[in-house]
This record gives sequence, structure tokens and C-alpha cells, in this order.
Amino acid sequence: MRKNYKVLLLVLLLAFASCSFTSKKFEEDTDKDKLLIQVITYVLQNWHFDPIKMNDEFSAELFEDYIERVDPGKRYFYKSDYKEFEKHKTTIDDQLKAYDITFFNVVYDRMIKRIEETKAIYKEVLSQPFDYTVNETFDTDYDKIDFVSSKKEMKERWRKQLKFSTISNYDDLLQQEIQAKEKDEAYTMKTPVEIEKEAREAALRSINIYFYDNLDDLTREDWFSMYVNAIVEEFDPHTYYLAPRDKEGFDTQMSGKLEGIGARLTKNMDNIKIVELISGGPAWRSQLLEVEDIILKVKQEDEEVGVDIVGMRISDAVKYIKGPKGTKVTLTIKKVDGTIEDITIVRDVVELGETYAKASVIEKEDKTYGIINLPRFYADFNDYDNLNAALDVRKEIERLKAGGIEGLILDLRNNGGGSLPSVVDMAGLFIKEGPVVQVRSTGEPKKVLKDKDKSIAWDGPLVILVNELSASASEIMAAAMQDYKRAIVIGSKQTYGKGTVQNVYPLNSMVRNNTSGDLGALAFTTQKYYRINGGSVQLEGVKSDVQVPGRFSFIEVGEKEKENPLPYDVIQPAEYQTWENYFDYDKAISNSKVRMSNNEQLKLIEENARWVKNQIDETEFSLNYDTYKSELAKNEEEAKHFDAISNYKTNLTFKPTAFEKQLFESDTTNLQEKRERWYTNLSKDVYVEEAVNVLEDLKMAYSIKKVAKVND
Repeated sequence: MRKNYKVLLLVLLLAFASCSFTSKKFEEDTDKDKLLIQVITYVLQNWHFDPIKMNDEFSAELFEDYIERVDPGKRYFYKSDYKEFEKHKTTIDDQLKAYDITFFNVVYDRMIKRIEETKAIYKEVLSQPFDYTVNETFDTDYDKIDFVSSKKEMKERWRKQLKFSTISNYDDLLQQEIQAKEKDEAYTMKTPVEIEKEAREAALRSINIYFYDNLDDLTREDWFSMYVNAIVEEFDPHTYYLAPRDKEGFDTQMSGKLEGIGARLTKNMDNIKIVELISGGPAWRSQLLEVEDIILKVKQEDEEVGVDIVGMRISDAVKYIKGPKGTKVTLTIKKVDGTIEDITIVRDVVELGETYAKASVIEKEDKTYGIINLPRFYADFNDYDNLNAALDVRKEIERLKAGGIEGLILDLRNNGGGSLPSVVDMAGLFIKEGPVVQVRSTGEPKKVLKDKDKSIAWDGPLVILVNELSASASEIMAAAMQDYKRAIVIGSKQTYGKGTVQNVYPLNSMVRNNTSGDLGALAFTTQKYYRINGGSVQLEGVKSDVQVPGRFSFIEVGEKEKENPLPYDVIQPAEYQTWENYFDYDKAISNSKVRMSNNEQLKLIEENARWVKNQIDETEFSLNYDTYKSELAKNEEEAKHFDAISNYKTNLTFKPTAFEKQLFESDTTNLQEKRERWYTNLSKDVYVEEAVNVLEDLKMAYSIKKVAKVND
């Protein structure tokens, strides 16, 4: 969500005009890094919503966070390095105030040295066979370990790390041999020694790519951007720096077209994790990948063994995952439940337009309802009146109304947010007029954003579906409808809990007479938004009226799990009146809770969620192949118990609107195929099934009360 870009940028420029931020100040030392530190610290101290004091406490936290950022697995630095770095632990704040980058230089120089030493270590380790009959384990929880004291200890740490990485190669190659033998009895299988050697060679090729093609490709500017990001993320988890090279990728992403598998990724410690599947993209269409899946390896269609991407920068990992349309890529995935799978995806052009609103008619016996799925609150700010989520949802409502629906479901599950104006406009589709959200900036009076359009697109029963990944704009929408008592919210215990607004600004625009080159861009938190009842969704999220278990019920997701989140707080409520209707919301909610408590499908989903949590908590893995294989088999067998979740079938029928039926007749974009796949998924969705039950209860209460009022 963004506020007026031009207005705030003008304010920033005026502020900088009164400062001496010119490159002339750096004639004696034209270090671009120092200029960048000066600009960024000024912006954050003066324009961030909740600036923090840059003191010894800040310095100590930044110290730990940065060391963890550059060496999360403690595989490069020694205890002696850490002790040397510690001399700066409480002085980094003073350095930043003086635009001094001594701490960065010390760590950077040592890191480059240790990387070169590591190349020799891993080559030596991988030159010797691994003994998979030895009973030993590897723990992936790096918080449990300390930095090593000697090169002997460092070699042993790398030996276990590489053995852990290679054991999956060994298993893959062994299974290939077994399958080849099953297909052809005359086939001569490779010996375990030969297979072990090939597994190490594959690991060596993979790690060579990581070090020589990725780490060696990092410039000093890349390393410095990591340092800058460590600094700015101390302010809050949604403030980040985009180096010039990263900004190019950001601009490409925002342009609306990506070629690859259609997934957004994030890096958590060493892991590359999927955080979003682009609706309509190859990964989404495959139905094989999920949010929270971790990508371990990437294999091209002409390769036998994939490249290990654990520990890679996201931009480097993406180079292997992306590729020309029509080519295949195989991803080795660690599922949320801990199982490992190889998933092959055919790359394609991903149109971000597939994230637009879509609708389906729902038939249950002799009754008709509607559902609208909204993946994001999108808007074209250059042509808002012709392209925004609210406008499209209004169109879908009219198409559903033409089909005679008696109730409506708005599905905001996995919706990560987007445009603030489109949320306000969309809320206005369901209320006559009134406040939708309150926005506050530091040092300024709060602003109440209102729907001023008295027209209502839908005044019938309304249910909103959410989950733990419904964030930001989704939370505004759900909260507003909940506060007005306009809709019943069904879903997770709480939504994501992001109640902040960020803006992205090019730093070059903030410096006069800049001769230091492109400074990149800074995204920083400028506002906080609040419900019309005065509460914030920050950390707390939106509590569902009917809380149901889901895949992420016991997993640490959401704003509260982030580093340095802004706090929850409350402001004065806005003036508003709850929805005047004939719906008995309390009775409908009560009925739903009873149904949900007795639903066998939801009981199985909750059992699965608890099992998944246990799998995540297990961080110690055997390096004995027989034990490793038996643990994999055990997990796979336990996972089969939950196959019934995907086999569930509702008694609902999903069909296109009359408008889309016409589109199908002249379809050249596989629209019908995409919709039918969506209908199939909806027909297995227990949450949609319950949403329809709630709509029935609301409709019944509406009819009874309406008749009673007429009789009065």
C-alpha cells in the first residue's frame, strides 16, 4: 500500500535541500558507501514511522544480526574472528553517526579471506568417501552451535554439512539404479562405492557453482547492501534497501510479467522458501507446490543431479529456477511436513494479470450462491479508474447477481495485500457509506478514509474467508466488515498481523550534485493503519468469528514471528454505525461453531497441522543411510494418513457465470481450463462448504425477520 508518492517525495526533497547532502562533501573520500549511510540514516531517523534510537543497545543488536546474516551456519568465522569483531559491538552506532564503515570493512575483509580458505576445505572433504554406515547425526538448528576454535573443527563441521547435503544425492542415484534394474533384469547396477563417488562428484559440482559462480560474483557493493539491510531492518521487518542491481529486478517484477514457474521466494537463514504462488502460473497450475515449501535443489532437464541452492542468495537461486518458456525444471522440495519430493514444472510466461478477481456460481440443491476469489488488492495507479480490484469485484458481483445468488463469499485466503484505495472502494460495495480504515503518520493527525459512495453492490448475506497468510489490505477489509457486523469472518485464529504501510523511494532523488552513481532505493514504513473501532491489526491480526484449524495453525507464521515488528496499539475509534440488517449473526456464528467442532475433515486437518509442527521441530537428522532411509519411509507412511484431506468432496457444484461462459467460447488463453481446475479445488474445500452453510443460516434468519417486520 502506498500513500501519495509525489507529495512525500517533495517533502523529502525539501528537507534534503536544507542539508549538506552533496557529493562535494566527499571530494577527499568519494566513498559511495559513506554517502549511502549518511542518506539512509537521515531518512530513517527523520521519516520512519517509529524511528529507534541509534545507541549501544541498537549497536549490539545490529552486531549480532549482521554476523548471523553473513554466516548463519557458522561455517566461515572462527571464535577468534568473533572476538575481534566484538570490539565493535557497542560502537557501530557511533560509526554510523560519523558515516564510518570500519565494522563493515573488518567483517568483509575477513569473510573474503575465510571464503577462500573454505574452498580448500570442502574440496578436501569431498575428495574422501563418506561412510554411510557410521551412526552420527547432523543438526540443522544452527543456534545450538558455537563458532569453531580451530581448522580441524571447521573441517569436521563442513564434513557433516557436506555429508548431509550428499546423502540425498546418494539416495537419488541408488533409486535410479534400482529402477533401471526393475525395468531391465540384464542391467548391471553400479556398486555402492561407485554410487557414493558419483554423489560426491555431484555435490562438488553443485558447491563449486555456489562458490565460483555465485559467491565470487558478489561485488563489494553486494556485500555492503547486506550490511545496509541489516541496519534498516532493525527499524522494522518491512523496511529494506534495494541496491541498484536488486532494484532492477524489483522494477521488472512490478512490470507485470515473469518467465519461470510463477512463485515468489524469500530467504530464511540458509533456506529458500516459497511465500506466494502466482495465480495462473505453472507452479499454481501444477498443484504440487505450496507456500512454506523449501527448495533444496534445482535440476535442469538435461542434468542428472540438481544444483544445491541451500545458502544461495535469492537472486542467484532464481537464475537456476527461471528459464525459457516450455523448458522443464525439477525442484527438490522439502514439504512443510518434512517429506522430500522431486517436482517437475514446465516453465511458462507468468502474467500477473492472473491475480485478478474471479468468480464462480455455487449450486447446492435448489439454492444458488456466489464466491469471489481475490489473490491481491491490485490497482494500476496510472489508470486507477479502469483497473483496480474494487472495480473488478463490483463487476463480478453484478454477474453473480444476474445468476440469482442468495449469498456471497469473498475469499481472501493467502491474499497478501496491495492497494489501500482499492480496499476503501471495495468495502464501499457492501455498506452505504462510512469510515473503512484509519491511518496515522508520525506527528500528524489521524486520517479516516471513508467510503462516500452511497450505492451498494451487494446487501445480502456475506462471508469472508481468511487464513494466517491474509495480510495488510486483506486485514483492513475483513476488519471493516467485522466491525460493521456486515460479514461473518471464517478462518484462522488470526490473520497475518501486518498493520503498517511502506513507500519505496529512489535515493538518487534525495541527493544534490550526486557524482557517486546509482544509490538504489529504500522502502521504509511511513504509516500505521487501524480498524474503525480503534484497534490495530499489527501483531494481533483479525480474529475470525468462526475459528477453524488449517495447515498453518501451529506453525510460526505472521508478523509476530518477525524480527523487530512495530508494537500493537489502540487509538480513538471512528464514528460509524453497525449494519442495519435482518441477519442474526450471533445465531449463525453459534451454529457454525457447533458444526465445525463435529466436522471429521477439520479434525483430520488439525491432526495434520500438529504433525507438521512436530516435523518442523525435528532438526536432527541421521547421517547413517539405513537410518536416514527408514526415517524418510516412516515420514512418508505417516503422511499417507492425511491423504484423505485432499480426497474430501463437498456436495457443492461450481459453475461459471454467464459472462465467463461466453468467454469460454472464444477462449485463447486456456481460461476454461484454469477455471475448471479452480472449480475442482473448490469442490474439495471444507471451508467453502461451511461458508455456504453460514450463508444458508443468514439467509434463513433474514427471511424470518423480514416476514416478522412486515407483519408488524
